[in-house]
Amino acid sequence: MSASWLLRRALLVVYTLLVVSLLVFGITQVLPADAAVTLLGENATPAALAAVRARLGLNDPVWLQYWHWLSGVLVGDFGTSMRTGQDVGPVMLVALSRSLLLALCSIGLMLVVAVPLGIVAALRRGRAADLVAGLVSYLGVSVPEFVTATVVLVVFADRLHWLPATGYVPLTENFGDGLLHLVAPVLTISLVLVAHVSRMVRSETVDVIASDYVRAAELKGLPPRTVLLRHTLRNALLPVVTIVALDVGYLLGGIIVVEEIFAVPGIGRQLLVAIQSRDLPAMQAGALIMAATYAVANFLADLAYAMLDRRIRYD
Repeated sequence: MSASWLLRRALLVVYTLLVVSLLVFGITQVLPADAAVTLLGENATPAALAAVRARLGLNDPVWLQYWHWLSGVLVGDFGTSMRTGQDVGPVMLVALSRSLLLALCSIGLMLVVAVPLGIVAALRRGRAADLVAGLVSYLGVSVPEFVTATVVLVVFADRLHWLPATGYVPLTENFGDGLLHLVAPVLTISLVLVAHVSRMVRSETVDVIASDYVRAAELKGLPPRTVLLRHTLRNALLPVVTIVALDVGYLLGGIIVVEEIFAVPGIGRQLLVAIQSRDLPAMQAGALIMAATYAVANFLADLAYAMLDRRIRYD
């Protein structure tokens, strides 16, 4: 892994975000929404609407409007919300931190459960453990998140009263209560991740077990534990790095339903509110921040993959 490769990957991230910014800005421009009407209401006078359009630069050419918006984004200014009148950037970044907390907790629980489950299923393929792991995987992939969320709410919140039903409490305000409010959405999200990753781990482990270098290690008389840890798992778990990076993007964009059901004010829920209220600056900021997070996650995954697998030569 060389400095030139790092530079190329960093430039690719920048290029990707530039293309995404063009798409996001272009899509919001063709939406059937008038920023001036959104701000002043449908009963505003034509003179007032014209004044707002002039103040916001809506009469400028589209390329000039894009440049003004992009130059603001580059210095951290995402504009002002048409719905609340607040700066969009800080609000979206706070929402992003909440979604990332959900994502990281879900990925952590997924790794603790899915990796051992997939390994045991591979080592005992065709037996009861493999069948149980396969059943869990199929259930996790087949059942939609809103169904899982409903079951979690009914069982743990309504019947057992172990968890709060909805809401979000920052960990900095009340750590214990904040953790309790995270358990239900994390359980809901993790089931899908466990199903996906455990199947991947099982498949990769089975392939590695059948490889020539593992057979050679066994023929050399190495202890089974050494063969498993040094030769099998070290190579079978490499794809998990990529899966985790992809799951970060999925979680940021795919848990809007979970955030809505459990009333978690994450970036997905904020973006949904922005779309419903035609809040163009919030829509642009939310989409761009989510794309940037996904691109950075993939970049970090590439770095981790290159450091873990020395067979890869990016030069």
